[in-house]
Formats: sequence, structure tokens, C-alpha cells
Amino acid sequence: MTSVLAPCVALDPTSADFADAVDQATGGRGIQVVFDFAGVPAARAQATAALGPEGVLVLAGLTPEPSTIGDSMGFCVQGNQIRGHYGSGPEHVEELIGLASAGRIDLAPSITAHVPLADAADAVARLEKKIGDPIRLVLTP
Repeated sequence: MTSVLAPCVALDPTSADFADAVDQATGGRGIQVVFDFAGVPAARAQATAALGPEGVLVLAGLTPEPSTIGDSMGFCVQGNQIRGHYGSGPEHVEELIGLASAGRIDLAPSITAHVPLADAADAVARLEKKIGDPIRLVLTP
């Protein structure tokens, strides 16, 4: 069995020509799968608009904000889907540890700070109140 990987392209989502860049990068086919880890309504709307036929938006970023489909007719005609993924079961932690140990992913850029275990309550407060815009805080002994 042969696997063909598409080239990796980094696009600036704030660029005025983002939609054109997606079309150029995908040969006009749109994006097949989009993972939203941000949980930001504007990012979700942009991701939904960039989906190609039978494209899937996977919601992994948690937010209390509602998700809205701007062009529901086009969404349905293309056979697009939205799926939710929480991904925080014990098996997922083991999988991440395995991937990191094998050098397949680098989680370091997603760590905002290392916090002493004695300051765990403060770390939780920082996350809840988004103090300092934390992504991930790692508790250390």
C-alpha cells in the first residue's frame, strides 16, 4: 500500500488573501480536515469556509461560545461535517507520552510555564482567569 502525503503549507489566517492562498495550496479542492484547537469563533468560521467537499472540522478547543455555520446550504451540499473531540482520557496521555518519547512530536512550544507543585492552586487560577494568556502549565515537584 502506497501513502501519498500532501506538502505541508503554513498560511497566515489573518492575511486578506487567506481564501486565495487555501485555494492555491489545495489546487482549489479546499481543506479535507481542519482541527480547531483554539476554540475561537472567528477561527471556526474561517475553518468552516475553507473546507472542501466532504471536509471535516474537528472541534478540540473548548469554549462556551456557540458554533455557527454561515453558509449552511453550501455546507450541506458539500457533505461537510463538524465533529467534537475532547481527547483527554488516560489513553491519550499515554499516547502523547509515547509520541514525545519517540521524538514524533515536540510539546515544548505549547508549555507556557513550569510551576512548582506548591503553587498548583495559583496555576489553576491562571488557567481559569487566563492570566498571562497561558496555553499549558506544567506542575513540577
